[in-house]
Amino acid sequence: MRNRTAWEKPFALLLAVFFLLISAGPAAAKADKETKKPERQISMSAEYPGVVIPKGQEVSMDLIFRNQGRTGEDVQVWLSEKVPGWKVKIKTYRYTVTGVHVPADDTKRVTFEAVPDKKTGPGKYRFHVMAKTADGRFKMARDIVIEITGEKEAQKEDRGVKLTTSYPEIRGPSDAKFEFSVEVESELDKDAIFDLFAQGPEGWDINFKPAYESKYITSLRLKANQSQTIAVEVKPTHNAKAGKYPVAIRVTSGDAKAEARLTVILTGTYGLEVGTLNGLLSLEARQGKPSNVSFYVKNTGSAANHDIKFLSFKPENWKIEFKPERIDIINPGEVKQVEMIVTPYEEALVGDYSVSVSVEGEKANKTIEFRTTVKASAAWGWVGIGIIVLVIVGLFGLFRMLGRR
Repeated sequence: MRNRTAWEKPFALLLAVFFLLISAGPAAAKADKETKKPERQISMSAEYPGVVIPKGQEVSMDLIFRNQGRTGEDVQVWLSEKVPGWKVKIKTYRYTVTGVHVPADDTKRVTFEAVPDKKTGPGKYRFHVMAKTADGRFKMARDIVIEITGEKEAQKEDRGVKLTTSYPEIRGPSDAKFEFSVEVESELDKDAIFDLFAQGPEGWDINFKPAYESKYITSLRLKANQSQTIAVEVKPTHNAKAGKYPVAIRVTSGDAKAEARLTVILTGTYGLEVGTLNGLLSLEARQGKPSNVSFYVKNTGSAANHDIKFLSFKPENWKIEFKPERIDIINPGEVKQVEMIVTPYEEALVGDYSVSVSVEGEKANKTIEFRTTVKASAAWGWVGIGIIVLVIVGLFGLFRMLGRR
């Protein structure tokens, strides 16, 4: 027995150290990787630094800002000078942009849009895009060269049939279905069958339907000089990002043809996920004493969620605090940690209570519920022990008295 104890203690110590090293390894590697990143490092690039277009065509491409540092950056962006004959914007799908916030270890994109005037002729046109961080430490510049050839963009001439839509542009979240109403008017002097075609972003589901019906169609029969309204149903892919997307539709019957351009503007999806890292939704507390619990808030949508607030539903006279009190913005896929401080009422009874937290964002919200177990104060434990000791002493004294008799 003595020999077994002699080797058992060192072996247990060695085993504990071994498991400690294993558990600390990934965390240390992650921390080392973060440490190797520079404090600040940001760059700007153009999606297509050089393009060739026919006369009359506009240009749209991404400007990409990549932050490889450990600090978020506010970047100012502008064109160094105007190019005669062109209207140029740096924008998102909603705004003209003069500045971009790029979180640490993240990438942001904005759109460079250049539209030539009708009189702008063939030649090479250089656009000088400049950017700098708010403190001016990092300065960036990129040239975009657009060459206009002598060929004019092919004109699409409608004949024999006409397409009309009152709402060619529809805006909504990425997980919605979009339905356009299009009137097809035959200008032929005879009955005809018109074939229906559609082209949109890759992976999108686009179908034609009769107005107010659910069945899908691929052709339409019209009498001479007759018109009929059809619906164009557009369903984006589940991972489509926010932005502006064109959808082209075409109607043909022999030599008769017409085309129309529809536009879907995706505002992204909004979603929040709230939970704890270990999955437990419970905590212990004592009357009048603060107790802490941490939970995370994750943006599961494809659009940024702004102005995240926290509301608590608690027992009467309890105190709930959050650190931070609010979150300005959570980008898609980003996770933020929040600490909740729960202080039960000083006269709360021992037992289980429910504390609910509502996480409310700009266009999404989520509720999480914690089971809070209130335990008696440690002082009451000592009081109980004292009472037990007094009872035992009293009984002992009573037995001695009775024994003497």
